[in-house]
Amino acid sequence: MAVAVAAVFAITLAGCKNSMKTKETGYSGEDISGIVEILRDRETKTASVHISEDTEWALYAGPAVDEIDITEAVESGRADGEFPVDVPAATRSYFQVVTPEGRAIMAERHLPMAGGFNFRDLGGYRMSDGRYVKWGMLLRSDEMNTLTDDDLTYLASVPLVSVVDFRSEDEIAKAPDRLPATVTHHYAYSIAPGNLRENISLTKMPSEEEGVSLMEEMNRLFVTDGQVVGQYRRLFELLADETNAPLLFHCTAGKDRTGIAAALILYALGADDETVMRDYLLSGQYVAVKYDALTNRFPELGPFMTVRQNYLDAALREIDNRYGSVTEYLTGTLGADLDALREIYLY
Repeated sequence: MAVAVAAVFAITLAGCKNSMKTKETGYSGEDISGIVEILRDRETKTASVHISEDTEWALYAGPAVDEIDITEAVESGRADGEFPVDVPAATRSYFQVVTPEGRAIMAERHLPMAGGFNFRDLGGYRMSDGRYVKWGMLLRSDEMNTLTDDDLTYLASVPLVSVVDFRSEDEIAKAPDRLPATVTHHYAYSIAPGNLRENISLTKMPSEEEGVSLMEEMNRLFVTDGQVVGQYRRLFELLADETNAPLLFHCTAGKDRTGIAAALILYALGADDETVMRDYLLSGQYVAVKYDALTNRFPELGPFMTVRQNYLDAALREIDNRYGSVTEYLTGTLGADLDALREIYLY
């Protein structure tokens, strides 16, 4: 049983494309955020729009942000509910939604990967200065070795250019990434269990409390272990070069190594604590399907197969205690150029 637990634990470690304007107007999503959501079916990739308030709305679409056809709506209505949207299923579309409350550029946050579970776009989040993260520029995911041919076609339509793989060398060797044809840069920035295992060991099936404690300690190590910090520093070097975008970063579950990376990126772009935590906790929703069979059989593994607020909190407290603040950590330890990143990824 100890071997099985250790293996599972290792897995958890283990256009004007940059313009968010059409030819006619700019956009603010502040007034309608939370009212409208674009959805895609994971298997069929068919699109729908979910309207959470009884309001008048219209939806326009195009293959890129700067190619949205604002002359004819693909769907419109005056009611709440979920409505099918007639756009190509095989490739990604970007949308302009218009309501009496405002208008905004949108796409689906959860990408419809039949061979993946936790593929997400960081676009659309509102930053503290009122700007928004551009859609289709920063993506996060779980493993990519099981992607289908249709999945790869869809990712090519993003169009994805760079992939950063945080998995260990062993994980990569056993399950190499499948990549869309548009990817020209593929980086193996392995965050291996190695140094972490020296600090965390599992010799028996842990209790719930022990599992939570181990996950908290792992997240503290993610922001202090020299090997891990070096890989995150390399990620921020890539992000500062616009030619690397659109960029996707991933690990095995897309929740731990990737979750910390996403949190740091959002903080670098100016997100508040609530926004960062909301994105972090979304992984719990999507990896549940992936690991339900395992956790049903071994409930003690539950803490390792999900995310919890206290996991990220443990990392953030460690940053504050050691470095003073997340901003000081980003700029001083990771060498992040905040002004450059915000110029590239915000509108």
